[in-house]
Amino acid sequence: MVGHSGLQQRSAQQRLLDLGIHLPAAPTPLGTYVEALQTGNLLFLSGMLPVVDHKAKYVGRLGKELDAEAGRDAVYTAALGALAVAQEFLGSLDRITRVVRLGVFLATVGDFFDQPRVADGASDLFRDVFGIEKASVRTVLGVASLPLGMPVALEIIFEVKAAESL
Repeated sequence: MVGHSGLQQRSAQQRLLDLGIHLPAAPTPLGTYVEALQTGNLLFLSGMLPVVDHKAKYVGRLGKELDAEAGRDAVYTAALGALAVAQEFLGSLDRITRVVRLGVFLATVGDFFDQPRVADGASDLFRDVFGIEKASVRTVLGVASLPLGMPVALEIIFEVKAAESL
């Protein structure tokens, strides 16, 4: 196993290999929008949902149909999809110089209060892939419902370097 400091010296693509993570196929839009849009050196990702093969992996609300562990896995699934979209759009995750912002929206019942631990499913993945020095600011919000009954949606902004500077 590679130590945390060993991971920090590797590229994002190499870290994925070291961690044994295989990205899924990039999710495709479930409506009339694009998954990724770059303006200047910022890459904005649309609300990333926990989908696999264009189908919801999880449906329900945290604290009712789903527990915190299912929520963490749903967030992790959405974050993997986000990495797949970024890799497809950019050609390589190594073009990402920072995770600028992570917005985590969680469909919850009123007395569910474990949102930060659930959101760590994405934050931990991004830390492991990009390194703690590229950690983002983060907002975590509980909401009444999300698209198609899914429990999580992620909004992500990456800072990227130009392709010619690789």
